[in-house]
Amino acid sequence: MKIELEKASPEADGPEKNPAEDTVVTPRLRMHDLLQRPFDVRSLALTGLLLLAIFYTIYFMRSLLLPIVMAVLLSYLLRPIVRGLARLKITPMLGAALLLLSLVGGIGYAASFLAVPAAGWLEKAPYSLQEFQQRLQAFKKPMEKVAQASGAIENLAAPNNQPAKTQTVEVKQHPVSDRLMVQTPEFLASSLTMLILLYFLLAYDGVFLGKLIRLMPTLSDKKRAVSIAHEIEAQISRYLFTVTVINCCLGLAVGTTVGLLGLRNPLMWGMLVALLNFIPYLGALTGIICMTLGALLSFNNVSYALIFPLCYFVLAALEGNFITPMVMGRSLTLNPVIVLLSLTFWGWIWGIVGVILAVPILAAFKIFCAHIKPMEPLAEFLS
Repeated sequence: MKIELEKASPEADGPEKNPAEDTVVTPRLRMHDLLQRPFDVRSLALTGLLLLAIFYTIYFMRSLLLPIVMAVLLSYLLRPIVRGLARLKITPMLGAALLLLSLVGGIGYAASFLAVPAAGWLEKAPYSLQEFQQRLQAFKKPMEKVAQASGAIENLAAPNNQPAKTQTVEVKQHPVSDRLMVQTPEFLASSLTMLILLYFLLAYDGVFLGKLIRLMPTLSDKKRAVSIAHEIEAQISRYLFTVTVINCCLGLAVGTTVGLLGLRNPLMWGMLVALLNFIPYLGALTGIICMTLGALLSFNNVSYALIFPLCYFVLAALEGNFITPMVMGRSLTLNPVIVLLSLTFWGWIWGIVGVILAVPILAAFKIFCAHIKPMEPLAEFLS
């Protein structure tokens, strides 16, 4: 790799001091020099194998890594509250304990409050689906005629001496209940691990960063580590707090609107909208589909039922195109194509939790790349 030094002699092997200004001149790396570098197949293959090893490690260690990542991101969201309690003469250890107890209690109360309407929807699901199919008979009749015609053509074209098909007996399992029985202990263990780690991250604020700084060999590395850590904490904390407030307001607006229009259980729909909106693009689409089905099953008039997803779409469009860009600014703007790829990747790696964590992880990675000189083009590509 060819590296040119500004105001340096060709024989110099490293950075030199300018005698007039007594400053260190840093090397400047040009894109032309990178393009002139010979192509190394072995280096590219080793890099590819390293990336595959990292991906497989992340995938198979998800039960260990998920609680850690969740605890770190939640610490960014809750740390300003603990610091505010510290200004009120409440120690971080006590403030973190009170905050986590309140958070767990609130989630438990909301889950118990919404369990009744959710169970009602699940109990009525088979009958509601039958009713929904009856309403779609007008659309299904032309398709059935086309299917019958194609079946008749296939019977005419088929030979007459085909062997009779043997009947098979299929034993149906209950995959949902079996999966819940298997994954419930793992979920409880991961949740407990996340809560314990989150408590220590909130109670001992700054201790882990101080340990990391002491491991850095030089003063410039220490400054860079502090700068990266502080900017990631500030930007991710601001992003998570702002997105949480916006999503709660959107859920409140949608829940109030559909409640005034007559849809049952508006609180459940509002909380569903708020949770789904943490997933960019796909969350709003999923919420609109769910509300369309719920409205069609609740009202006989199809035209009136379509008003509810239309209201949801209008409010979500206003939030996504005007409110969020105006509040968030351009500090954490990300490439939409990269966001969709990140959602797909982390959804494949960690499931629905990975989809929720995809944008904060991508934002933190962008901030990290912006502080590392060779990775600045990658940060620009992500923005």
